[in-house]
Amino acid sequence: MRQLIDDISFVEGEMTDQVKVLSDSGTGKGRKLYIESYGCQMNFSDSEIVASILRNEGFDTTSDPNQADVVFLNTCSIRDKAEQTVRNRLSQINALKNKKPELLVGVLGCMAERLKTNLLEEEKIVDLVAGPDAYRDLPRLISQVDEGERAVNTFLSKEETYADIAPVRLNSNGVTAFISIMRGCDNMCSFCVVPFTRGRERSRDPQSIINEARTLFENGYREVTLLGQNVDSYKWSPEENNKGLLERKGINQVINFAQLLGLVAQIHPDLRVRFSTSHPKDITDEVLFTMARHENICKYIHLPVQSGNSRILELMNRGYSRQWYLEKIKRIREILGEDCGISSDMITGFCSETEAEHRETLSLMDEVVFDFAYMFHYSERPGTLAARKLTDDVPIEVKKKRLNKIINKQNEHSLLRNKQAVGKVHKVLIEGESKRSADYLQGRNSANKVIVFPKENFEKGQYVYVRVHDCTAATLFGKVVS
Repeated sequence: MRQLIDDISFVEGEMTDQVKVLSDSGTGKGRKLYIESYGCQMNFSDSEIVASILRNEGFDTTSDPNQADVVFLNTCSIRDKAEQTVRNRLSQINALKNKKPELLVGVLGCMAERLKTNLLEEEKIVDLVAGPDAYRDLPRLISQVDEGERAVNTFLSKEETYADIAPVRLNSNGVTAFISIMRGCDNMCSFCVVPFTRGRERSRDPQSIINEARTLFENGYREVTLLGQNVDSYKWSPEENNKGLLERKGINQVINFAQLLGLVAQIHPDLRVRFSTSHPKDITDEVLFTMARHENICKYIHLPVQSGNSRILELMNRGYSRQWYLEKIKRIREILGEDCGISSDMITGFCSETEAEHRETLSLMDEVVFDFAYMFHYSERPGTLAARKLTDDVPIEVKKKRLNKIINKQNEHSLLRNKQAVGKVHKVLIEGESKRSADYLQGRNSANKVIVFPKENFEKGQYVYVRVHDCTAATLFGKVVS
């Protein structure tokens, strides 16, 4: 009925709908909350914020929807398929509601923001709808439903960052954690619904980020991933963000992403730092040199290209050309070396894309050789610039055919990049047992590649050095060396 998926390091084909469920926790006295999170890491992080807010209101969490008093689906709107997945899930939850009429069902996140009150009308079992900036209001919304009314809050805030809320990390492995550093997006990519569902960019107080990372390290976590729709746009200014509060916290200067990255890295050399996602037009040499300067900042960058053709990139409103992107890749390799992991997003069949333009995406892949990628065919989203101004004129059969070619090429490239890791020794942070055998452990190296090795006497949370002796396109295999 539900699916638990760990972080994925490689995608064969169109990315599967990721689902995460908060685990059991609580006093045994409160109402039980069940949350399923769909889509991006930001949604998973938001669900931990929701759990924290409601825990303070006396809610326990459960991993079993049959035991729940409240069921929330934290949703994604990036593709039509993602929304259909949620609608199908709601139809399954309807069976629970029939057995337990008092069950409160809510839809949170981007789909809630996009469809708003329509969800209450279309999905008869939905009692509550809350957008990404309305989570502080959930206790009131739940009380409103308890009183017999349906409840909606999809207000988009210009200030909300949830900086003061300590997330409840109930589905964590205890080793790695996400930290949201900013919310929203100002890049109006023509295909993307995010600016309309998550609002404008606003950066979180840097001291609160540093404090959260330090607390995680003190509690045994050894890796944090700094999250944002476009982390390179992070900027905290005393003039723009409550000068008095900032000065009291000891930071009275403008902090950009490179500086924040360095501050988090300085917490402890054993605290690994990752980040996602970067935008090709915004990532700077300062960020790259900061990464090079700190051994504990992982040498991995997710840099979505979307298309290898400059005309399509302009239609997408991406703000860079094919050549610009290739120069940025060249700069990354120059500063961070050939072993730096680079992944991407690619969309096939965007409005008016020709076969020749599609082949330019394939040729760009050959020039870069990505370690892995998230690959999709174009799915028009209502309300976006593309939906209003462009025609979705590439037949679905053509989109899928082009997607399959990109998938096949990426499979080849992923295997090629992994073969380059064979014979080398990699520093690995152990994240837990292998998914296939309790006799093996798994973790990731700096370049974000999953490495599996015999368990022996090693434990989760340790750093070990592993010599890789074999690989597939998705995984490296090796043995711990002294």
